[in-house]
Amino acid sequence: MKLTVWTYEGPPHVGAMRVATGMTGLHYVLHAPQGDTYADLLFTMIERRDHRPPVTYTTFQARDLGSDTANLFKTSLQDAYARFEPEALIVGASCTAELIQDDPGGMSETMDIPVPVIPLELPSYQRKENFGADETFFQIVRALAEPMQKTAQVTCNLIGPTALGFRHRDDITEMTSLLSDMGISVNVVAPMTASPSDIKRLGAAHFNVLMYPETAETAARWMARELDQPYTKTVPIGVGATRDFVKEVAEITGLKPYLDDTRLRLPWYSKSVDSTYLTGKRVFLFGDGTHVAAAARIARDEMGFEVVGMGCYNREMARPIRALARDYGIEALITDDYLEVERVIETLQPEMILGTQMERHIGKRLGIPCAVISAPVHVQDFPARYSPQMGIEGANVIFDTWVHPLVMGLEEHLLHMFRDDFEFHDAAGPSHHGGHAPKPDMAEADAQIPATASNVIWLDDAERELKKIPFFVRGKARRNTETFASERGVAEISVETLYEAKAHYAR
Repeated sequence: MKLTVWTYEGPPHVGAMRVATGMTGLHYVLHAPQGDTYADLLFTMIERRDHRPPVTYTTFQARDLGSDTANLFKTSLQDAYARFEPEALIVGASCTAELIQDDPGGMSETMDIPVPVIPLELPSYQRKENFGADETFFQIVRALAEPMQKTAQVTCNLIGPTALGFRHRDDITEMTSLLSDMGISVNVVAPMTASPSDIKRLGAAHFNVLMYPETAETAARWMARELDQPYTKTVPIGVGATRDFVKEVAEITGLKPYLDDTRLRLPWYSKSVDSTYLTGKRVFLFGDGTHVAAAARIARDEMGFEVVGMGCYNREMARPIRALARDYGIEALITDDYLEVERVIETLQPEMILGTQMERHIGKRLGIPCAVISAPVHVQDFPARYSPQMGIEGANVIFDTWVHPLVMGLEEHLLHMFRDDFEFHDAAGPSHHGGHAPKPDMAEADAQIPATASNVIWLDDAERELKKIPFFVRGKARRNTETFASERGVAEISVETLYEAKAHYAR
């Protein structure tokens, strides 16, 4: 294990929490010490849920380790059933509790609980959150789903959405509408919104729509074998992928493909005058494998961007992302170390980042616009408004999400161009603040900034000239100029040095 400030994925029992919290009528009894009890914080603060997650902890402390922690688990399990009366229970251990080897699954088998109790074996020190969600959903499906007669009308199951997922709630709505247009009803959505009773009738559907491979592919493969249900391979994020998805569904069902794209605004906006300057922008993509693969296609084929780098943090998706990167003529970055991601971004110097909450912070530090395309995310990426990623409306949302940071960046650049104007100069302060409170003296602020590694000094005329460069490449221009000066023993950077460096790197 590694101590880190940020992490892309939590331990696998967090994935199990995501499944349990998304479902109804299911309760999770987690053998965990005091300190591992953070489900409330995750789901009520970040996702802004209006009720507590269905998780009960044993919450043993250090003094309990010398006594009977196994009996503590049994008592917690019995109390959780008596209090919540769920249709089914899942039981497991947190990463810390795994070390004491109490075996919650084995203990639960010795108890007289009158509902299904599903044990989870989640290797906390080898696997992570997405694996935990995928494995938990698979174990629930394997324990509860049964072969049964298919519905008279063509129906499908939507599988994969969980609590804390990136826009999963709205993707369900968009997918339900898209399939309804083809005459296909949704039998069950799982795990999100499903109860154990719903899981039992998964087998009635004709096929499964695999929305997020990270959290449901194992269950999809099992249902294909055991319940005779094919599943879709295309994730409908983006215009092209949505059209491919509709064709794939038509091939599975024998129905006529139909896609109502009258709500699609992206093509018109993409061709508008305001969008033409976006063509060719260099972008770097990072996140979970599913969203990165979808974003790469949108970026190159639908937005006209140049993909200069891509990667994912979940190693289960490493192989397809590496293969996709080769198709784009680049090398994939597979890592869960955000510092390594930051180093690559700093080296590539993209004009935009499409990433996670972590890349948003990296972009702020490096002065590069960033749009969030994937979990992990913060509270601001659980909007109250309808904001899907999938289907036609998802394509519109994605266009806005990606383009607005660049458009606002252009506006910021224009403000810098007119920074000496009486209304826009630095001392005027933000125009939306009453009284235009003046900012601190810039010379005083600059004096507090530590010297660069190269120890070169920027002369005033060079600083003024540097500020004329668009903000999204200004950081790269500064670093290149400092490197150029340092390599030549130049201690002070003048306007001439700035343009000599520009000519040098242009070659």
